[in-house]
Order: sequence, then C-alpha cells, then structure tokens
Amino acid sequence: MTLEQELFTRFGYAAFKPGQKEVITNLLDGMNTLAVLPTGTGKSLCYQFVGQKLEGLTVIVSPLLSLMEDQVHQLQRQGIKGAVALNSTLQYSEKRYILAKMFQYDYLFLSPEMLLQQEVLSVLQRQKIALFVVDEAHCVYQWGVDFRPEYSKLDLVQKQLDFPLTLALTATATPVVQHAIIKQLFSHGSYQEVLSSVNRKNIGLFVKETSEKEEVLLDYLSKTAGKIIIYCATRNKTEQISQLIQAKTSFKVAYYHGGLEASERSRLQEQFIDNQIDILCATNAFGMGIDKPDVRGVIHFDLPDSLENYLQEIGRAGRDGQKSWALLLYKKGDEFIHRFFLEETRANRATLKSLIEGEEQAGLLENATELQQKWVQGYLAKDYSFEELEHRLEEKEKDRQAQLRGMLTYIETTTCRRTLIQTYFQEPIVKQSPETCCDNCALFFDIYQDSIVKSNKTSNQNEEDWRSKFLKLFKERD
Repeated sequence: MTLEQELFTRFGYAAFKPGQKEVITNLLDGMNTLAVLPTGTGKSLCYQFVGQKLEGLTVIVSPLLSLMEDQVHQLQRQGIKGAVALNSTLQYSEKRYILAKMFQYDYLFLSPEMLLQQEVLSVLQRQKIALFVVDEAHCVYQWGVDFRPEYSKLDLVQKQLDFPLTLALTATATPVVQHAIIKQLFSHGSYQEVLSSVNRKNIGLFVKETSEKEEVLLDYLSKTAGKIIIYCATRNKTEQISQLIQAKTSFKVAYYHGGLEASERSRLQEQFIDNQIDILCATNAFGMGIDKPDVRGVIHFDLPDSLENYLQEIGRAGRDGQKSWALLLYKKGDEFIHRFFLEETRANRATLKSLIEGEEQAGLLENATELQQKWVQGYLAKDYSFEELEHRLEEKEKDRQAQLRGMLTYIETTTCRRTLIQTYFQEPIVKQSPETCCDNCALFFDIYQDSIVKSNKTSNQNEEDWRSKFLKLFKERD
C-alpha cells in the first residue's frame, strides 16, 4: 500500500498537502526533521501518520492546554483510543493512573513544564519512544528565555530519553528562529529540513486604521458570511466585543479565553467546529491546532505583538484552501500595550541581581514572580551564570522590539503587504494577482466577499465530484 493509499484509508484525505509527504518520508527513514509548514497545512497529520507506523510511544510537547485537548479529540474521532494529555487540569490520582498505564498509550501530549517533572521523565525513560515531537517549535525561541524557561531545557530531555527520533514543527520561523530551533533540538546529530513559504495565497489581507473600531467592526461584519474568529488582546475585551455583536447583530457569538473552565473551553471548541457558533471572540489561547477548515475570516481587534504571531493567527482562516480573509483594525497608540509589557520585562530583569545577590534572598524570593523564581532556580542549579542570563534577556528584549517594529511596518506600508511579509521572513518574492492579494494592491473587501460566496459554492460541488472519482479509482487499484 502506498503512502497515499494509507492516507486515504486511515485519515480520509485524497492527497497530501505540500510538505507533509516529505516530512513523513524523512521520519520513516529515521531522519530528525525540522518542518516549517504554513498554518492550515496539517502539521499534526505528520506525527499522527508516523506514530501509527512506528512501534512505541509518540511524545508531543505542546504549549497550550486547548491545543492538547483538540489533538487528543482529533485522534479519538479517528478511532485511536491510545491518546492522552497529561496536563495541570488533571487530579493527582488521574495523573498517577496515566503514568502507571503509560505502556497502553500510543500518543502522549504534555507541556514542557510537565515533561521536566522527574516522576514523568522517569516513566518515559522506561518506555520505547518512537517519536519525540516539539509542536509550535518557535516557542523554543520566543518563550525559552523570558516566559517559559523550560523550553530551553528540551535538549536535556532528549539526552535523558537517549535522543529519540525528533520532529520540530512550526508555521512561522524566520531564519534566525530556525537556527535557534536547530541549535536547541538537533545539535546532537544530523537532521533534514522541510521549509515552505509562510505565504497563504488564499487569504486576502486587509488593514483598516480607525478611531472608531467598534463601529467599523460592525460594518465589516454586515458584509461577511461564514465562520469568523475575532482576536482580542485581553479577556475582558473578548467579552465586551461578544456582547456588542450579540446586541447589534443576529450572529451566534461567544467568547473564549484562558480564564474559562477547561470543560467550558472544550464545549466552545466543539460548538465552533460543529457550526453552532458563527463568531468566536478569543484571546490567542484559542486556535493553535483547531481542526476547523472552513473558517472564512480572522479579525484582529487589537494589535498583535509580531508578524510571527499575526501569521499564526490569521492562518486559522481558509484551511480548506478556499478564499478567505484577514482584517486588522488599528488605532494609533495600540502598540503602547506591547511597549508597556516590554517595560515590565525590563523592570523584572532589574530585580534579578537583587534576587540572586541580595542579603535577604529568601524574603525576596517569597515575593518574586513565578518567572523570577525560575530564573533564580536556574542560576542556583548552575544552568547559567548571572551574566549569561542577563545577556540572553537583553537580546530577547531587542528581538521583541524588532518584532513590534515589523508589525507596525506591516500596518503602515503603502506597498504590497504580502511582499512585505515575504521580505520579513527572507523568502523569495512571489507576486500574485491584485484581485487576490491585499488592500494596497486594489483588493476591495466587498468585491472579495462576493467572490468568496461564489467560489465556495462551486468548489463544494467540485470536491464532491472529485472525491467520488478518487474513491472509485482507489477501489479499482486495491
């Protein structure tokens, strides 16, 4: 049976998306792999497919609870019962049960913090690890110093697990980020790269600068059809915008953020996937890995802090390959919240020396933030010197400033936004026709919306005809 036949038999897909087959072939040949594949190209299928062909446990390091839960549900819907998430929502007895029965599972999802717990590592060291996956691997660079230091220790985990076959997956990685991932995860041996463009050709790009965001938002929504995600910077804002839409429109709308109970978040995900909700107002806690191919639009009510994160989030639109759109609403001064966070990080760093060298260290630690405590613990464990940590944090701050400047440049440019994105990620410039590109290339929102409605009707009929023909051909060759 060919890989394509296995794909159809096990997952119901007629063909691989770009990059998937190359990644799968590398892994089946025993090659560590860095895969940079655009959001919506089915990165998770790579390890799901390989995990079913290799003997042993597939371990997936994942950054968000919602992502773990969604991936487990995906596998369960495919009839794979041996998938489990080991996370902080579990009772201690549930965690102990999973660890005791680890030999029964085929896929284990967990955070880097959970992975580094000694009792978890001890259990995994007794298992046959078929594949070690770092999902959203850009977190190694973005979060590995100043937010979640555990990401910077994944190479130590690889060593303790005897360097298993490793797959690093991400959708957005500049050459600098790619180098950081390689240095962290593949310095112990050879590896292959599968690199695709971040450019999602089927997503029309729009930016609207306005001082009346709510009014403009409602105006745009009145012209749209299909399912929409609206990203907001804070939990309160998701609730406010949801209430606004509920009061002013007939859309079925809900809000989603990390402050909700895990059961409520799961319920909202299922409702959105099952088309019971038209518009979901969410923080960036929602969306990574969500398996909903027919989201037609993504709106950013607030400014993302980087083009990397922006592309991650707009990539939730049009995963079915059909015409979709991304709209960013910008009000002058929106960037101040990100500059505030940068100042806060700088202030945190300023207390670091006091925490490490202060005479009343114990008392200071009691009042330190969780992140500050992690920094000090790393210093005391001799993971790094004070000078090394301070230098890394300074470099990280410069990177974040550069990322914010890149985001503002995207908003302010009067030239092609798609070309700017390709330049930022140091990719070859590939021009596309103005009628499917961006507002700076004379792409008009109203006209584009009409074309989406027409093209989706046609493509749905073509998809049915094509799948029927493929199924007939597959049966004839079997």
